Amino acid sequence: MRCFSPSLVDRNLAKKKINTMRWYRIQALIIRHLYLFKRSMPRLMDIFFWPILELLLWGFLSLYINKLNIVGFNAVTVLLGAVIFWDLLTQSQRAVSVAFLEDVWERNFLNIFVSPLRLSEFLASTIILALLRIVAVGLLMALIAFFFYHLNLLIFGFSLIPFVLNLLVFGAAVGLFTTALILRYGTSAQVLAFGMLFLVQPFAAVFYPVSVLPQMLQWVAYLLPPTYVFEGMRAVIATGMLPSGLLLGAIVSNIIFFVLLSWYFYRSFAVVKMKGKLLKLD
Repeated sequence: MRCFSPSLVDRNLAKKKINTMRWYRIQALIIRHLYLFKRSMPRLMDIFFWPILELLLWGFLSLYINKLNIVGFNAVTVLLGAVIFWDLLTQSQRAVSVAFLEDVWERNFLNIFVSPLRLSEFLASTIILALLRIVAVGLLMALIAFFFYHLNLLIFGFSLIPFVLNLLVFGAAVGLFTTALILRYGTSAQVLAFGMLFLVQPFAAVFYPVSVLPQMLQWVAYLLPPTYVFEGMRAVIATGMLPSGLLLGAIVSNIIFFVLLSWYFYRSFAVVKMKGKLLKLD
């Protein structure tokens, strides 16, 4: 019979605990980021002030367009719906990218991964944080839209929720991609954390249908998950029904993007760690 020394068994158990995802470590990271909002006006403005300002700007513009009496076009509902969805997408992406950047700015990134924290736990905490930001911004903007512009998103029932979840997934995937680029190329690439989605916006049919794009660009548009989301939003507003084809397109394209970009992130992290570049993230 094969015998194991107590010390060997203890080491194996300790190693198994470290290599297993633990909720308390994820929770600690979430609480850590939430505490930062308590005394940081710029962070609070990013969630509350700028989305409201953008909503008011587009809201008054949509009221003006609505007064032009364009037949068959409800400017308030369509444009404000697009603004709200776009802000939810950007909040999801920033939650992942900026959570990483804050540790880089504070020279704390290496300290985190000296601990037993796993990379998957770090990512899980940032995605949950993105969900919390989406809920906070979504509720606030929905209330502002209701009181200022009489836009009641509840009349569409639960038809919009699957599309919102798809925005969360795509935003998190883009956040992972920008984080991977910053890992590889240093903080000189950090501008991508705030501008990457704007490279996608012209092709994602945010404020206009895909049909207005040239034929070649329409093929590009339908490769992107947000295209299906914003087209689906307009379909829900127009018909009140859930467009299953667009939802399926969003889910399938999101799975492909998330798998590919997650693989690129893990690959980049492994390369950076192997080359000892975690110390040089400044």
